[in-house]
Amino acid sequence: MPDFKHCDFFLLRYVPDVVKQEFVNVGVVMLEEGDGGFTDVRFTRDWRRVRCLDPEVDIELLQSYEDELRRLLQSRAAEVINYKLPMSWREWLLDVMQQSFSGALQLAPMQGVLTESPQVELGILARAYLESERRGPLREAAGRRAIYNVMRGAFEQAGVWQLMRKDIAAARYMPGDPLKIDCGYRTNGVVHMFHAVPLATDVNAAKVLAFSYPGLQDGILTAEGAMSSMTAISEDGLDLHDEGVAFALATLQQLNIDVAPIGRTPAIAERARIELKL
Repeated sequence: MPDFKHCDFFLLRYVPDVVKQEFVNVGVVMLEEGDGGFTDVRFTRDWRRVRCLDPEVDIELLQSYEDELRRLLQSRAAEVINYKLPMSWREWLLDVMQQSFSGALQLAPMQGVLTESPQVELGILARAYLESERRGPLREAAGRRAIYNVMRGAFEQAGVWQLMRKDIAAARYMPGDPLKIDCGYRTNGVVHMFHAVPLATDVNAAKVLAFSYPGLQDGILTAEGAMSSMTAISEDGLDLHDEGVAFALATLQQLNIDVAPIGRTPAIAERARIELKL
C-alpha cells in the first residue's frame, strides 16, 4: 500500500477591501505533519482575476510575498515562534501575514489531505483552486455526479440496477470510515464494486478510494467470506501526461483497482447482466 502522509493546506486570499470581504484565491500553502516536514507555497501564475477585482493592485508586491513566505516556512525554527506561548501553524502564519503583508492576504480555513507526494499534491491543489474559474466548465461536465449518472444509466439500461447494492458503507466493515461506494453486486463468491471517480478534476477522490479499499477488502472477506473487486469509473480521454492524473492512476493500480472510462460502462453493465443471469 502507498505510504500516505497527512498534510494540512491553507488557501491564501487576496482581499483588497476588508469591508466588502471580496477575495480571489492567489496561493496555496502546504504543511506536512510533524517536525521537519515538507513546507512550501505556490502562487498563481495568472493574475487576471486579481486585476479584475482590483485594477490598481501591485502584482509585483504580491509576487514577492511568495518567495518571502517560502523562506519563512522553510526556516521556521523554535526561536522564531516561541517568543510567546507555543503557536499553531495557523496562528504563526496569521501573525506573519499581519506583520509582513499589510493585511492584503488572508488565510482560508485549514483543510487536511492524504498524499503520497506533498510536492505533487501542491501542484494539484494549485491547479484546482487557483485555476478553478477558468476550468469551471470542464469541472461541471466531468464531475463525479455526471459520471455517476452515466454509470447508473448503463446499469438501468441493462436491467440490473434494481438488483445491485447501492451506497455500500465502508463503515459497515471499518467503523468510522465515511466512504460509501456507489454500487456493486455479488456473484460467484466475489463482490464487484463500482465508484465514480473524476480523475481529471478531483485527484483526492482517487486517494480516498485507494486509502479505504484495502480495509474494505479485508472487511468483506471477514464478514461475508467473499473476495472483492473495485472499478473506478472515470472520464473518457484522460490526459495521461497530466502529473495529477498519472499519480492517481498509479495509486489506484498499485491497489489493483481497475480504472474504466465512462464509455465502457455499457459493456460493464452487460457483463453484470450475464453474471447475474438476467
